[in-house]
Amino acid sequence: MREGFSRRQLVGGVAGFAMLGATRAAGQELALPKAAVALNIIDVGGALALVQKPLENFRNAKPDLVSRLTFTKAPAPELPGKIKAMQDAGRIDIDLVLGGLDALSAGIDQKLWVELLPRFAAQLPKPEAIYLKGALDMHNLGRGQGMCMVYYPSGPLLEYAPERVAKPPTSAAELLDWCKTNPNRFFYARPSNSGPGRTFLMGLPYLLGDADPKEPTKGWDKTWSYLKELDQYVEYYPTGTGATMKELGEGSRDIIVSTTGWDINPRVLGIVPENAEIATLKGFHWVSDAQYMFVPKGIADDKLAVIIELMKWVLTPQQQAFTYDNGYFYPGPAVKDVPLSMAPEDSQAALKEFGRPIYDKLIADNPIETPLTPDKLVLAFRRWDEEVGAQKTK
Repeated sequence: MREGFSRRQLVGGVAGFAMLGATRAAGQELALPKAAVALNIIDVGGALALVQKPLENFRNAKPDLVSRLTFTKAPAPELPGKIKAMQDAGRIDIDLVLGGLDALSAGIDQKLWVELLPRFAAQLPKPEAIYLKGALDMHNLGRGQGMCMVYYPSGPLLEYAPERVAKPPTSAAELLDWCKTNPNRFFYARPSNSGPGRTFLMGLPYLLGDADPKEPTKGWDKTWSYLKELDQYVEYYPTGTGATMKELGEGSRDIIVSTTGWDINPRVLGIVPENAEIATLKGFHWVSDAQYMFVPKGIADDKLAVIIELMKWVLTPQQQAFTYDNGYFYPGPAVKDVPLSMAPEDSQAALKEFGRPIYDKLIADNPIETPLTPDKLVLAFRRWDEEVGAQKTK
């Protein structure tokens, strides 16, 4: 999530949309429009910074299909309600959503998104043929309603100021002890709107040896107990990761939860000092993350046909190379055969200066887990909101 640090930065409705969807056969090819269309794109996960250039490249290369692209941004938790209100009114003015598994999951739960696969399998690339293994695993969590466009192993990592933390914690128990001794100096953001917060929530069951890391309702007894105890030493939970980086950089926090990209990119941008360090905890498993392209139900077929072409474009190796960016979603590309040498020179330079060679070893030596399935992720977010962060989220 790049909240705050982007450089570029249904009834009346529902019944009608359901009837419309029922007329589209699986594998059907939609006809392209006879005149160029304008597309309204909303970013709720910070991914615009990674894919705005590929999107604009599509517009420039296909003026017969796209007359204009309009970009807006919004917090992920607000999106489902916004989309549902539009669909209930029978008027959709958002054509494409760029977002993470949080927004995608919430919309799957509420049946807000167009089924892309297998319905449009004849036009979209075959996932098994194009995606890296980890990206394919993430793509499959979208249940055919989102196309994975960027991917990374993510975290959870601890990021800390070495001048204030001479000996970082090496286990979950040590982290809790450190927080007891240093109250309000550890920080993480609300998981439903933060990539690092989300990976911390889903990574703890592995760190704590919980009964079932994939079952937050019945298998996370140790995790929920730990989070409630840890809560005593957390001053508040911001609604975006950006605030955690800002406070680490300013010195008001000493240790925060991070990911590979959130470690690299804010140091590139000067938000966090270059000398900030990272650490992992005993029993560490990566919890991977991704950003997706998905489409609200109710948009016109001509626009949907163009969006499918746009998705195909974004998933080509040439356009995926732009997703290295300045390390924000390191590595970034979701598809195969996109080495760093294909990336723009400024991306290569930034990663050479601010990247960490240890990441290659950490990725090779530690298990990479997929996040919770969408339904269970929604339950985990709800329980965290109700039992952990309800009174302290700002």
